Amino acid sequence: MGYRIVVVGATGNVGRELLNILAEREFPADEVAALASRRSAGQEVGYGDDDLIVQDLERFDFTGWDMALFAVGSEATKTYAPKAAAAGCVVIDNSSLYRYDMDVPLIVPEVNPEAIDGYTKKNIIANPNCSTAQMVVALKPLHDRATIKRVVVSTYQSVSGSGKEAMEELWNQTKGIFVPGQEVAPKKFTKQIAFNVIPHIDSFMDDGSTKEEWKMVVETKKIVDPKIKVTATCVRVPVFVGHSEAINIEFEQPLDAAEARDILRQSPGILVVDQREDGGYTTPVECVGDFATYISRIRDDQTADNAINLWCVSDNLRKGAALNAVQIAELLGRRCLKKG
Repeated sequence: MGYRIVVVGATGNVGRELLNILAEREFPADEVAALASRRSAGQEVGYGDDDLIVQDLERFDFTGWDMALFAVGSEATKTYAPKAAAAGCVVIDNSSLYRYDMDVPLIVPEVNPEAIDGYTKKNIIANPNCSTAQMVVALKPLHDRATIKRVVVSTYQSVSGSGKEAMEELWNQTKGIFVPGQEVAPKKFTKQIAFNVIPHIDSFMDDGSTKEEWKMVVETKKIVDPKIKVTATCVRVPVFVGHSEAINIEFEQPLDAAEARDILRQSPGILVVDQREDGGYTTPVECVGDFATYISRIRDDQTADNAINLWCVSDNLRKGAALNAVQIAELLGRRCLKKG
């Protein structure tokens, strides 16, 4: 006996990826419903070898459905997630709306699976920010061994993290640069993204950091350990899919790069590609479509005691969003909603 699953926002980047991953991983679903706004109702979206007709979210009745994977913005989530939860359908939400609610667990299954038991308070589970998700997969096994004191991270985030319009803007700007008179002005981004990098993701806060940087700090503390100090600089780069992060980690106990490499090789969700030679590392292009979080460039930080540097790359539409949501659904099924 399987589950009845709803995918909300099924026509967007993450929604389509959710359907792909549910099919790829052979999630035990007896029925899958694809929902989106009224203007998208009637469209077809792929689910494995099948096509699903998109239904109108506004008119959908969540009664009798087991889980709803939300991949819409915070405004729509604010309206429809409580309705689904009240109808007895457990919500797994990709937006930022519930991540900082202490009554809603924020889950990365490889990191804090036991926290999912708290879903019953609101019948809602939050999926972390894409940049946080891949980082905490790398941090957790190292924290268990040597206790992380401080993390300094710089991100190199792909445009797909800002949706379809952002991907189109990169594509059109790139083409326009080579065709005189067809230049494309920034709309989705504050400055040109083609052949450029933008040190600004999300809105600015009073202390000069951006909301994206704040998310990485707060979410890491909630998922891994509130005692960890985190400082982040988040940068948008002209890459279509795949987020990269340069991470400096300082520990309370001794831990060198060699031992860290061995620990990471044995940790769930991680693939270590770390040859000290040309090409002996992973780049965003190579991680697209993969489930793993890739770790490369592991080395001792010679400027601090008990500190290492590493390079972390992952498909942000997968581990940073859709894959993690499906893994939460799998965990929820195994641990809390067992059927059959």
